Amino acid sequence: MTLPRSSSMVVFGLLAALTAAGLYYVYARQPDGLPPGLASGNGRFEAVEVDVATKIAGRLAELGPREGDWLDAGAVVGRLDADDLRAQLRAAEAQIAQAGKAADEARAGVRKAQADATLAGKTLKRSEELVGRGFISRTKLDADQTGLASARAATAAASSRVAEAEAAVIAAQARADALRVTLDDTALKAPVAGRVLYRLAEPGEVLAAGGKALTLVDLSDMYLAIYLPTDEAGKLAIGSEARIVLDALPDVAIPATVNFVAAKAQFTPREVETRNERAKLMFRVKLKADPAWLQAHRDLAKAGMPGVAYVKLDPNAVWPARLQVAGGR
Repeated sequence: MTLPRSSSMVVFGLLAALTAAGLYYVYARQPDGLPPGLASGNGRFEAVEVDVATKIAGRLAELGPREGDWLDAGAVVGRLDADDLRAQLRAAEAQIAQAGKAADEARAGVRKAQADATLAGKTLKRSEELVGRGFISRTKLDADQTGLASARAATAAASSRVAEAEAAVIAAQARADALRVTLDDTALKAPVAGRVLYRLAEPGEVLAAGGKALTLVDLSDMYLAIYLPTDEAGKLAIGSEARIVLDALPDVAIPATVNFVAAKAQFTPREVETRNERAKLMFRVKLKADPAWLQAHRDLAKAGMPGVAYVKLDPNAVWPARLQVAGGR
């Protein structure tokens, strides 16, 4: 017997509803299979992104890396045009030499003024003796006294010129040092080891200070964020052991550590759970993957992969066999 079309649609709808309910029941019951003291949550594996940017404005003269290239920390990846800075540095170095000669001349002036003052002192002493014997007039003595005072004043002035010249040398050296630092800043260096995610500029472009040339993915700093209800988040401590299992690597348990638990609850993000689950207040928990594991498997786990994270609510809880890693951690 053939059912009416309306009855067939009703039956189909009921079957679809039952199937969806069954799938949700299986999904909702997954965490119950965990041993006591463990909790789990869904998330997406993420990596810290770091920009290679200019410190000063300038025209990009060269930029070597392409998207996908691996860069070591501190590697020079590009350079800004620095011809103008080099010319300024040469001028500053010439000023240092000029200021140094001026300082030498000022010191020579001090030595001459000191010699003149010494001679004036001796002349005054002889004049005082001769005046006492009546051999010269008092006017000559007054002139010699004035000569000594002038010589001493000239010595003080020469010493002041030396200080001024030495300050000019220091200023010229400071300017040259500043130019050398700026010249060094024309070399763009990778701040961290990582893989080039985006190439944002090309040689010939003029970049402002802070202009981005590359974006790197720091594969040594990867994490996965999950959301846990209050009763579970309240038992979780910073530094607790965790495991990350990515959908693309179901047989690999990545060791991790809890390094962040939100201080304030929030509604679960829309893409994480069902509408009913989103109505609950949850705490965001961030799990940092073990850097040593990431270093040993640099290109195995990739940013953006979805997965499940498992955390220890009880430090004495035992990981099931599928979440064990080498070394028993």
